[in-house]
Amino acid sequence: MDEQARERIATAAREVLRANDTGTLVKAAPALYPHQWSWDAAFISIGLATFDLPRAIAELEHLRAAQWRSGMIPHIVFSPGTGYFPDAARWRTQSLSPAGVQTSGICQPPVHAIALRRIRQRAAGRSEEPAVLDYLRRTFDSWLAWHRWLHTARAGESGLVTIHHGWESGMDNSPRFDAPYSRVEPGELEPFTRTDTRLADPSERPSDLEYRRYLWLVQQLADLGYRDDQAREACDFQVEDVFFSAVLAVADDDLAALAEELGRDDDARWLRAHADRTRAAVDATIDPATGLARDRDLRTGEWLGVACVSGFAPLLCTADRATRDAQEELLSGPAWLGAEGLAFGVPCSTSPASDRFQPRRYWRGPNWPVLTWFLAFQARRGGSERLFSRLRAEALAQLSDLEFGEYYEPFTAEPLGSRRQSWTAAVALEWLAPDVGVG
Repeated sequence: MDEQARERIATAAREVLRANDTGTLVKAAPALYPHQWSWDAAFISIGLATFDLPRAIAELEHLRAAQWRSGMIPHIVFSPGTGYFPDAARWRTQSLSPAGVQTSGICQPPVHAIALRRIRQRAAGRSEEPAVLDYLRRTFDSWLAWHRWLHTARAGESGLVTIHHGWESGMDNSPRFDAPYSRVEPGELEPFTRTDTRLADPSERPSDLEYRRYLWLVQQLADLGYRDDQAREACDFQVEDVFFSAVLAVADDDLAALAEELGRDDDARWLRAHADRTRAAVDATIDPATGLARDRDLRTGEWLGVACVSGFAPLLCTADRATRDAQEELLSGPAWLGAEGLAFGVPCSTSPASDRFQPRRYWRGPNWPVLTWFLAFQARRGGSERLFSRLRAEALAQLSDLEFGEYYEPFTAEPLGSRRQSWTAAVALEWLAPDVGVG
């Protein structure tokens, strides 16, 4: 790709982030997602850091200000006056959210420390560096509390993180959760009217039955007052999420690196120890028959072995070279990047070789540019420069349409879901920004 084409993408991506900026937060998307989502915000801040470091910090700070006393960072921070469903009232979090802040009652993968370290790297040697370091010093305890909550409230004896709702995974209706969701039998629900199917093609979105299950789980958790000790026993959905766990291992290491720079050596040691434990737990889930990592349904004890992109969780965090090499070979093979007919050689959310593959349905087949970048970035951190370069070239070719789709049809390259999606624009900027190392 020539320099002119690269600049077109970068210019358009910055315009997306500026257009979605409300002044207090960057909306995940113009209409479909008018609030701040937790892991979206982390990726968005990474993109913002390529051209506006203070705004990148402000994005994370808006999210941090919604942190619960327990340490949990909620998956949605609501903007006022929007028609999004489910709205803040359905979550019933008023007594748990900070005063004047409306949030959901569940969480999402903890990408935030990864973003903080990336911001720190981009600030090195620049005029903004002292302000970035000051922010890290002032807020470090909050980010540490978030990690402590995950390791104490959600990580079990296995070392893997338990989620109480598929929305916590970030991969909302992925077929990896079909089995545990099938065992959720909704009771009586408050009436509801969906808005997502008015803003996006209903055939791409979860079904009404799926939505009833999602809302039933929200209602269960709200009835419990979001008490994790009770949720583990009473909530109908209990899954050890291998991808979430891998993200936590990476984030532990990145927060540890920041702790070391700040002179907080005891905290760094605690984080490193937990990262090692979680990393080993992720590697231990690999199915020897498929080479993919697996989730586990705690209600039944069964492994969930659907061929989804989450199966490459070890590629994010493993310290074992043989495991990394095996995962890279699998990802490059005919069931994934080498699948016949793909418009671009980027990962599908479900393998095209799987009987669960649906190329247009939300998290059940399409390409997600944000995951392409994340997998590539982490592969590079693990020493896989060739895979990184391959995915970068393919990803930029995909994003040259300047639509910045939420996700893409793998064979036609049609952008799907929301257009002008903030985190898609953000990772485009990170792909194109000057290299500052990966740590």
